[in-house]
Amino acid sequence: MAELMKRKTIARDISWLSFNSRVLQEAADPSVPLRERIRFLGIFSNNMDEFFRVRVATLKRMSEYSGRKTRINMHLEVSPDKILGDIQSMVMEQNEEFDTIWSDIRKEMEKEKVFLVSEDHLDQTQQQFIQNYFEEEVRSNIIPLMIESIPQFPYLRDKSIYLGVVLSRQDGSMKRKYALIEVPSRVLGRFVQLPSATMDEHHIILLEDIIRYNLRSIFAYFGYDTYGSWAFKVTRDAEIDIDNDISTTLIQKIEKGLKNRRRGKPVRFVYDKEMDSHLLEYLMKRLNLARKDNLMPGGRIHNFRHFMDFPDVFHKKGQRKKPFTHPLLIKTPRVTDVVLDQDVMLHFPYHSFNPVIDMLREAAIDPNVTTIKITCYRLASNSKIINTLVNAVRNGKHVTVMLELRARFDEEANLEWKERLEDEGVKVLIGIPNIKIHAKICLIKKRINNFTIHYGFVSTGNLNEKTAKVYGDHCLLTSDRHIMADVNRIFNYLEKWKEGTDSLRACKALIPCPTSLRRELIKMITREIRLAKEKKPATMTLKMNSLSDEELIDKLYEAARAGVEIKLIIRGIFCMFSENSKFIIPVKAISIIDEYLEHARVFIFGNNGKEKVYISSADWMVRNLDHRVEATCPVLDPTIRHELIKILDIQLADNVKARWLDNELLNKYKKDNPDVKVRSQIEIYNYLYHKALHGEETKPSEIPQIPPITHATGSY
Repeated sequence: MAELMKRKTIARDISWLSFNSRVLQEAADPSVPLRERIRFLGIFSNNMDEFFRVRVATLKRMSEYSGRKTRINMHLEVSPDKILGDIQSMVMEQNEEFDTIWSDIRKEMEKEKVFLVSEDHLDQTQQQFIQNYFEEEVRSNIIPLMIESIPQFPYLRDKSIYLGVVLSRQDGSMKRKYALIEVPSRVLGRFVQLPSATMDEHHIILLEDIIRYNLRSIFAYFGYDTYGSWAFKVTRDAEIDIDNDISTTLIQKIEKGLKNRRRGKPVRFVYDKEMDSHLLEYLMKRLNLARKDNLMPGGRIHNFRHFMDFPDVFHKKGQRKKPFTHPLLIKTPRVTDVVLDQDVMLHFPYHSFNPVIDMLREAAIDPNVTTIKITCYRLASNSKIINTLVNAVRNGKHVTVMLELRARFDEEANLEWKERLEDEGVKVLIGIPNIKIHAKICLIKKRINNFTIHYGFVSTGNLNEKTAKVYGDHCLLTSDRHIMADVNRIFNYLEKWKEGTDSLRACKALIPCPTSLRRELIKMITREIRLAKEKKPATMTLKMNSLSDEELIDKLYEAARAGVEIKLIIRGIFCMFSENSKFIIPVKAISIIDEYLEHARVFIFGNNGKEKVYISSADWMVRNLDHRVEATCPVLDPTIRHELIKILDIQLADNVKARWLDNELLNKYKKDNPDVKVRSQIEIYNYLYHKALHGEETKPSEIPQIPPITHATGSY
């Protein structure tokens, strides 16, 4: 840690691992319902998989080309090899902590009479059950591979679990053989509930253990009598290289990249530490893995991400509160009528996502609507948004969809959406070279009395009705002519990007990336610095997913040294050193990990008592500020502005699920004001719900406590 302190910023990847430790803390928290603790272990595991697929893979590439001075290399300030070594040490520590937490959870499960059993601990009825299950469901879905007889080692899929099997005879009369079985969890799921002796007991077995039990049947042909099997998985480089071949289209490049991703270079090999040593050496040789190639010995169970879907067999149930309708939209038959009259801010997941879909549905059938334009980054698998757009085309509207084909891990799904939309007559835009489209915006054009009016929305989150139930985001439904004029300018740029960025630079209300946001943020921070030096109130409250841009961090350091009061709510990556004796007012930096994934970006600048409040799709990262189209939107309605400030104040008061973001990455829980417990996600729900019922506000301390709520099942 002493070496860490020599740097101006915390290394991004080390900070990310610290964030994942906060996820692990939720799994360790005994106050969290047991099933949700298991899910947090699954979220932690899924996060780690993606970290290795993307970040570790990138660092390994950088290490291979460490002689070259790349911008990324300079940004890291230390060698990729050094960071890879630090990652290895931190991951091993976290894996040990993970195993301890899982062991404790297993004990708690048994107290609730929930047993995760192996193939060696089955009664006679259960043995017969899994034999039947294997014959009826599993056998036809597995293809054992005798890997020693295959000249070219079979391709091992990322995210799959494999059983490495050793076949032998006790008397030594036959040479040992190695085999490989892919566990078909994609098809059959991972968990099978077994018959139990009593009604109040639940016995669950993993699919790989059903296969283990039936190894003798699988390999009966060979005449062996002893079988050993150990689980392992391979994590591969998931980066898609987009080459500069002008003879191929972006779609062809992405399709090629997806094929290459499936065969990406292994960056991690996770295996049962009890694995037969000869089998391990054999697998390493055939996979061309060296000891340094992130070999991760572990326990018997791998691919813990599946545990996000652990069967709901526990007595203590979560009580997630259902989203409710925004009060301005309760008594109206048409969302559009309200939006044309005044701004409406939806706060997900507290407010229902349905008004967004309803507004698009209304536009699809409104004879006066001529045009709908919308950006889509990550969509739900059965997207109601897409259905409304298809319906709009069938009703004669001109529909344009900016579909970002390079949304990581959604590339394949977005290619399929593109084909469907184009088949229906939708105009699909597929992006700009070297720039991702990450803005969440919608423009609807309507003709009334020969006059065109614009309305739509600007959001911090994806247009995904599924994640809107678990992601904390803000969506402004508006017909403000200044905002919508800028939304129109952004779409003009997306459609005519070859003509340059003049459309983006012409924005007057919205602050777009990559042309303007960095400059405007520096100006607003500089204004607060000037106010502080003039002994006037100077404040900033900033909420985002990640803060890693070094230029803006330097500016925050300058502001803190000048006496600006800085409050930060950062869910994930946080590369700033928040503690420094030269800061006149200590920086308050927290992270909240709880029921919902805090996904919103909100920027509040004091501006000498006339607060400037913005919602944004952009984090303060180089990729967002300089290499993406993003939209940062001012909140002009005073009621909504006050509401957003109130929500962030509640989060800053959290002393249940907030952690301090300190220089040492200790993730200590924020325990100030112990006499009044403030769990911000519950308090925000009650604050907004109370306003919906009564049109009044309450202080957090006046809000009655409600029971614990079920945790999100998605990736953090």
